[in-house]
Amino acid sequence: MTDLATRVAPPRAPLLRRAAPALVGYAAVRALGLVVLAVWSAARGKSAFTLLTARWDSLWYTRVAELGYGYEVRLPNGDVHSNLAFFPLLPWLERLLHAVIPLSYAGAGFLVSLLASLAAAAGIFAVADRVYGARVGVCAVLLWAVLPVGIVQSMAYSESLFTALAAWSLYAVLTGRWVSAGTLAALAGLTRPVGAAVVAAVWVAGVVSFGRERGVKHAPGAGHDEHAPAPALGASTTPCAPVWRRALGMLLAPLGAAGYVLWVGHRTGTGPLGYLDVQAGWRNGFDGGYAFARFVADKFTSLPSALAGLGLITGVALLIWLYVIGVRARQPAALLVYTGVVLALALCASGYFGSKPRLLMPAFPLLLPLARALARPRTPRSALLTAGLAVASAVYGAFWLNGSGPP
Repeated sequence: MTDLATRVAPPRAPLLRRAAPALVGYAAVRALGLVVLAVWSAARGKSAFTLLTARWDSLWYTRVAELGYGYEVRLPNGDVHSNLAFFPLLPWLERLLHAVIPLSYAGAGFLVSLLASLAAAAGIFAVADRVYGARVGVCAVLLWAVLPVGIVQSMAYSESLFTALAAWSLYAVLTGRWVSAGTLAALAGLTRPVGAAVVAAVWVAGVVSFGRERGVKHAPGAGHDEHAPAPALGASTTPCAPVWRRALGMLLAPLGAAGYVLWVGHRTGTGPLGYLDVQAGWRNGFDGGYAFARFVADKFTSLPSALAGLGLITGVALLIWLYVIGVRARQPAALLVYTGVVLALALCASGYFGSKPRLLMPAFPLLLPLARALARPRTPRSALLTAGLAVASAVYGAFWLNGSGPP
């Protein structure tokens, strides 16, 4: 007689072994992007390495790594661009690698981004695998790799490093590793201002877990229903953890972002919110999306630019639609909170509008509905579609960096 209720499920392979196909695919996509960039740049008499490591924000990061904070540029219109706007973890790592390996600061930044992008891909797989299974995890990683602005993942920018820390912090939350989640959230908070999204995810998930535990304890017959229904697909299955571990994780989470912001306020002598003044010098701020809405509306003043305006509206609508799908699919609270905050900070900021695509790159949970759809067809069809997107992404990335490039 077979007891189905006690049948033991076969053990799963280790996480990194399950992630291997995703990491191989990711590395292939990024290698294609770098090869196309190198060929395109050489044809135009430019250095692909310089485009990746010595322009725009990467110059500010390497300057912090080499000389520390205190550098600023005063523009004729009165704006002050201070390097205090750039969070310290990436330049710290650049300085560390420069000290132990014979690399320039720019080369160290490039190496950090390459390694961090692989760590980010593994983290994205881990989250998607935890919620929807390995096949969706592979598709999610490949979709993140073939984003139109995916070339930024290989630049000496902080997007890859931040996404890696955020993804693994979210995975730690989903698996009940609260101290790890809080530590990684603190490091994410030392990487980019949007680290607040990871902190919010850890805190909301912690509060929800406390509330759920309290509700279970006070429910009639709690702990005795052997036939309770399994959690719905995508619902949170975070294991219980001792209260002190959850509390410690929640306590650690905001320390990175709060510590740097308070340090900037002390350094500038402008108080706890001095970092906002630094950002104002770059004309960055949070206005609820008013400036972005005006930017889009201005596109409809002529026919050619109206097409761009229509594309922007379509893109924003797609992002919101993907988020709504995640809500309806009952993604874990940590993912929904994290994605919502990243979306809000990216779309409702008043800074340079051309940077919004790369600011949205860390919002990888938005790709989960698309990954689930991509995982349904047979493998050859999915592989053909992914290959086509990879080629398009590589060509666009080379064109982009040799043109206006990322701000």
